[in-house]
Amino acid sequence: REEEERLRNKIRADHEKALEEAKEKLKKSRDEIQAEIQTEKNKVVQELKKKDSKPLPPVPLPNLIGINSGEPADLDIREKRNKIKEMMKHAWDNYRQYGWGHNELKPIARKGHSTNIFGNSQMGATIVDALDTLYIMGLHDEFREGQEWIDKNLDFSVNSEVSVFEVNIRFIGGLLAAYYLSGQEVFKIKAVQLAGKLLPAFNTPTGIPWAMVNLKSGVGRNWGWASAGSSILAEFGTLHMEFVHLSYLTGDPVYYNKVMHIRKLLQKMDRPNGLYPNYLNPRTGRWGQHHTSVGGLGDSFYEYLLKAWLMSDKMDTEARKMYDDAIEAIEKHLIRKSNGGLTFIGEWKNGHLERKMGHLTCFAGGMFALGADGSRDDKAGHYLQLGAEIAHTCHESYDRTTLKLGPEAFKFDGGVEAVAVRQNEKYYILRPEVIETYWYMWRFTHDPKYRQWGWEATQAIDKYCRVSSGFSGVKDVYSSSPTYDDVQQSFFLAETLKYLYLLFSNDDLLPLDNWVFNTEAHPLPVLHLANTTLSGNPAYR
Repeated sequence: REEEERLRNKIRADHEKALEEAKEKLKKSRDEIQAEIQTEKNKVVQELKKKDSKPLPPVPLPNLIGINSGEPADLDIREKRNKIKEMMKHAWDNYRQYGWGHNELKPIARKGHSTNIFGNSQMGATIVDALDTLYIMGLHDEFREGQEWIDKNLDFSVNSEVSVFEVNIRFIGGLLAAYYLSGQEVFKIKAVQLAGKLLPAFNTPTGIPWAMVNLKSGVGRNWGWASAGSSILAEFGTLHMEFVHLSYLTGDPVYYNKVMHIRKLLQKMDRPNGLYPNYLNPRTGRWGQHHTSVGGLGDSFYEYLLKAWLMSDKMDTEARKMYDDAIEAIEKHLIRKSNGGLTFIGEWKNGHLERKMGHLTCFAGGMFALGADGSRDDKAGHYLQLGAEIAHTCHESYDRTTLKLGPEAFKFDGGVEAVAVRQNEKYYILRPEVIETYWYMWRFTHDPKYRQWGWEATQAIDKYCRVSSGFSGVKDVYSSSPTYDDVQQSFFLAETLKYLYLLFSNDDLLPLDNWVFNTEAHPLPVLHLANTTLSGNPAYR
């Protein structure tokens, strides 16, 4: 009897407690609950990981060629190269003085700057992004300062929500490149630690990662502005190079498997007009709006298909086929010639072509040139020519401004060609894409006009973007007295100055047969299966 009574009371108490908890839960949104479940799962996974966090296996470094050469014989070219090195030193020294440890520098206010892509924490983005540039320029004291900061201060267990894509291309890419160039273990260790913090972003119903992840809790979500909670093609499609290297260096196939899963999913999907839309819902695995772009939101997905093939020593033929198919559809539906004879790449929106090209899209000239060799039906000459035409169009977008610096986006409507129309598209934020294309075109053709164009851009940046404490973007390239945006972007040191320096170096500095640049210009070595243990690496069987 008593036993029964006690049991009944216990059940009643448990029941009340459960009701209370349920009420609490109901107050929370569905997302919060899902996030909590995910966090609990992650905790379990992390605990398991702690038990078996082995030291990294020794992996032979791939054969590294051309990491400190490239000195041009021609005196004029050498002077130009030295000028670019001096600009790098100006950018770095001022960041060192006024922004050290912050993500970026505000050169006019002389203080640190950070954007939401890096969350709310000081992760020294400029340091990590600039390391390989410092290294190839022979700025070894500066490189050591950066290495020391990373060793002592770079901490990823912060309660901070970051962009998976940006952290991958800037931080993991930057750390891996610094490791391969210098052989310093600290960079490899930090890259692998950080990669582990990004993995929870892949815990979605489809395996398409969230755009953002909290480095501490592992909770992920998408950008509020993206089409109906979608993930973005250029974000989840720009992980392949770095993740393949992570599997190579750790012997852990998890990274390789994550990116191959994304590829397989994309291959199965129906593509409108053979084009990949920019938005994909990670819950349902369906496309969002049917927008297609080779500029922002789409760009580096195509680049990484080509580069996956190059990085695999041309063994990954599946990636090459996906690239060729995509490029064919892009040529058919997005590439047009303007009335004035300029070849441009438009954007597909709501069933029609918008005759507008972004500065970001200008990287495609270099991509077409890089992919020319190995293209279908003997079309190598055609793609090299296409690269040259895009380079010419993008140069026009610079040449038709007052400052000789290109706008963020430019139109091809009626009488207006290669010119920005809207005020909010007239800015130049130290972007590298046009110079990147000049460099690739120079490597493949050695036509001196690419060095001439690169030097025009160098002089314009030095004249209009240089301030006493660094470099700043400008808000209107059509105004003779522009206002500054007061940000020295980390990609200015990672990409813009690196591509300029390479443009005025000999081809034996980071030769393209041995190195593939990630989308933040961080060079990663080609993995030749023969001369590495890759084939003995379980990730690659």
